[in-house]
Amino acid sequence: MSGVTSSARTSASPAGLPVDLDEAAHRCLVAGFAGTTGVPDELKRLVDRGLGGVILFTRNVRDAEQVRRLTEELRAVRPDLLVGIDNEGGGIGHLAGAGAPEVPGSFALGVADEPGLTARCADALAGHLASLGITVSYAPVADLQHHPRNPIVRTRSFGAGPALAARHLRAWIAATEARGIASCAKHFPGHGGTETDSHHGIAVDPRPYDELRADLEPFRAAVDAGVPMVMSAHVVFPALDPERPATLSRRILGDLLRHELDFDGVLVSDALEMKAIADRYGEAAGARIALAAGADQVIVAVPDLEVTLACRDEVLGALRSGALSEERLREAAGRVRRLAGRYAVPSAAVDGWDAGAGLEAARRAVRGRPVPPAVRGAHVVDLFPPPHPALNWGGEDLLTEVRAVDPAATGTAVTGEPVDPAAVVGGVLRASGDAPLVVATCDAGLHPWQERLRAALLARRPDAVRVDTGLPEGGALCSYGRGRVNLRAVAEVLAGG
Repeated sequence: MSGVTSSARTSASPAGLPVDLDEAAHRCLVAGFAGTTGVPDELKRLVDRGLGGVILFTRNVRDAEQVRRLTEELRAVRPDLLVGIDNEGGGIGHLAGAGAPEVPGSFALGVADEPGLTARCADALAGHLASLGITVSYAPVADLQHHPRNPIVRTRSFGAGPALAARHLRAWIAATEARGIASCAKHFPGHGGTETDSHHGIAVDPRPYDELRADLEPFRAAVDAGVPMVMSAHVVFPALDPERPATLSRRILGDLLRHELDFDGVLVSDALEMKAIADRYGEAAGARIALAAGADQVIVAVPDLEVTLACRDEVLGALRSGALSEERLREAAGRVRRLAGRYAVPSAAVDGWDAGAGLEAARRAVRGRPVPPAVRGAHVVDLFPPPHPALNWGGEDLLTEVRAVDPAATGTAVTGEPVDPAAVVGGVLRASGDAPLVVATCDAGLHPWQERLRAALLARRPDAVRVDTGLPEGGALCSYGRGRVNLRAVAEVLAGG
């Protein structure tokens, strides 16, 4: 095994700090990197000095065997390295190429509202992670979806009700823990009340404290269920701290999460390159401020390791100057070591999981709502926004799933606003002819081009069947998500399968 052994340690690190303090600083970092084979030399050097974890993305995934080799290579550098990934289910995940189990997003699980079924879906995801050597899952989402124009939580949430979300969080966390995988409730103290995606800018939740308290209940339930990790939100809550987003706020991370909710696990930041932090503070300053405020680890997810190194150097400089206390950093690193002691090494053997749980859950979510008569041989128009740059999209579309159960179906998938909407409408009407028409949208209220296309099509074909593949928008058949099983379940209803 490469790395610095205890016998080879010197009294000072390359940064001029005691070696144990240098290692502690590195423990508080989680790094992204590029590539599917081989560990970059710069990453090896970070791991040698104590890097706490790495986060994998679609860019690191080709197939299951390749991912297993990659996680083995990473642990060969240092066995207690934590290897994590975003793994929420639905359309949010990075392991499609590695054969990830097909499960719906959390909102559909909340609509089905069977915690045992949620546990089976979470078990499938966690079992798959264990089989790949990944032992940290940055899921589940504990945010409540209650702002109609929220652009980022939506079907990633279990719903708007605190009690509903709490019972599904408990089921998810217990199932994940049973697989030896560390779960992570996110994004504290809640991202569901904003109109801004913190990937793109600073998000603000202006509600008074009395209203914010409901958003804390799912996190309280997660803490009570023993969740080992909580991720902070890059959101400003003026009622809690008028100056800083939660990730950088001692009031929110310390007073609220540590003391009021009594959480003593690892508090990890959302990715620092998100514009809510990077544009206002910079990633490096964000790392320093977050750790000083009470975070135990900060994620630098970009594959450019120079950004991670800049964050590391900022933290080391703050230690040398006294701007970041040794006591705070040693406390944070201690929590990370305890987490690694429980979760860094994957199970030697992994039992199978219920591969059908996800489709069962997706079917129950759709069939629990009024449904139109079956329409076979339909022309399906699937309108949906471009994939989110930070979240995986596996290429799912409704037409493909309808044709799997009704080969006579035809149609068009439109992702993103077309240059010539009138041409799209004309083409659809010509292609559909006398066939039944299905018009599907995804959160059209957030994407006016979808509303305009839908209205133009319905004006000419008022008999068309409407489908929502995001949150429901009134009267349409709804899948409550765009995961493959969500779309397959609604396709079965459309085709009468």
